[in-house]
Amino acid sequence: MKKILLAMLLGLSFYGFSQDVKYGVRGGLNISNLDFEDTPIMANKHRNSFYIGFFGDISFTKTVSLVPELQFSAEGAKLEVFQLDYIQAPILLKFRLSEKFRFAVGPQVGLKVDKVDDGARNMAYSGVAGLDYKLTHTLFADIRYTYGFVDVFEENSGISAKNSNIQLGIGYKF
Repeated sequence: MKKILLAMLLGLSFYGFSQDVKYGVRGGLNISNLDFEDTPIMANKHRNSFYIGFFGDISFTKTVSLVPELQFSAEGAKLEVFQLDYIQAPILLKFRLSEKFRFAVGPQVGLKVDKVDDGARNMAYSGVAGLDYKLTHTLFADIRYTYGFVDVFEENSGISAKNSNIQLGIGYKF
């Protein structure tokens, strides 16, 4: 899976050099929580944190572009034992809805950082949907919702939950 994803990214990036390619940075606020399968025995409060990353925006047409990203994202729940920090790689297709708005959708893979042997899986797979609003030619605001496809905890942990996250942020295209 990782090799296929890497091959796709490299292939599309080489193709993208002949297209209109822009690069940029984005960051902002995360509001995340764990969606437990069963009722948790403790208070399940959301975690307010941050994300920061960079992206490439490869325009195929005036209305469709591919946006691979790499970002650090602090997610999970408020309780320290359930705080999960990731290096994530979303690959989004963005569709222009109007002069100011673009809709984004795509998969995301994440590698857990910071903690080891805590009962949480090291890899996370999610789906992402979002909306961008163009403030200026180079500045934009966005909102995204991410929901985990797989359980964030190991099978033998006795806990089952999926990560959900809302990102509110701002970005700058160079």
